[in-house]
Amino acid sequence: MKTNREPDFQNLLDVLARKPTERPVLFEFFISGHIQQLAGEAYIPGNDPLDEMRNYVSVFHAAGYDYAPAVPWFGFLNFPSGNRDHDKSIGMAHGGVIRDRASFEAYPWQDPEKDNWSLLDRLTPHVPDGMRLMIFSNGGVLENLVSLVGYEDLCFMLEDEPELVQDIVDAIGSRLLRYYQLAMEKPIIGVAALNDDWGFKSQPFLPPEHLRTFIFPWHRRMAQAIHGAGRPVILHSCGELKLVWEEIIEDLKVDGKHSYEDTILPVEEAYEKYGSRIAILGGMDLDFLCRSTPDEIYRRCRAMIERTQARGGYALGSGNSIPDYVPLENFNAMRRAALEF
Repeated sequence: MKTNREPDFQNLLDVLARKPTERPVLFEFFISGHIQQLAGEAYIPGNDPLDEMRNYVSVFHAAGYDYAPAVPWFGFLNFPSGNRDHDKSIGMAHGGVIRDRASFEAYPWQDPEKDNWSLLDRLTPHVPDGMRLMIFSNGGVLENLVSLVGYEDLCFMLEDEPELVQDIVDAIGSRLLRYYQLAMEKPIIGVAALNDDWGFKSQPFLPPEHLRTFIFPWHRRMAQAIHGAGRPVILHSCGELKLVWEEIIEDLKVDGKHSYEDTILPVEEAYEKYGSRIAILGGMDLDFLCRSTPDEIYRRCRAMIERTQARGGYALGSGNSIPDYVPLENFNAMRRAALEF
């Protein structure tokens, strides 16, 4: 299902400013499934980084979005963590590559100044008129901390060596900050997402006081840098975050929040509770998108648009992303609710 709707990035800016828009707006953090089917004739086979990024632009353009992601895994900052348990998901519990002070000092930290920034310059002519790019990173502060140390070992380290935890966090955070600062120098970047999962289904990964001490200060600085460059900020973070929602809004001052699950906080409730203070993005639960019929998906999405369209501050999309196991007809049913409104 393709659309001839002309992209207009101002629509996403209006959503993030909590203003009503003339038409429903679609938002997706990422689409990793059905790339070739969605891109259609615009799809470019092969493994060239520029062509791969052009495919994602083509997908978002063909699907009716006003922006496309600048995917960060083609020569941009990352924090290699060695071999991890990895099948359809990534094991977090076991130890990573940083175990003590010596392994921290020996770790090969990457320099964001040496990232493949010319790739964004080469991609810019291929971004359709009216669209801009959304930058995000290869994981956030907490995600990379857990990946480098291992969740279980991190819990012990927080008690035994909090100074080492702080040093690891600072090494990650300072590089992510510089990454976003450099991205803001590219005019094609219209919005930035700080992607950092902070919680389980029932609670945050760390006690709120540890999030406030180690994680939030760097997110605050990144948000300030992005705002200082005149771009809005989206937080993509999974998990039960009710203990820190106020800080997300009042301290970090992000413009929009993405990632919702029905078993944690249904998007309808999130909009009624927080939508007057922060834009609510996506929220159609991934399990719901996988297991429901296209008609059920269409009706719920249509109802969400009707609930929010006059008040503003909402863009329709999934609760997380669109992996390949989401049936294409279900994804199209969600999109159709916005495109036919």
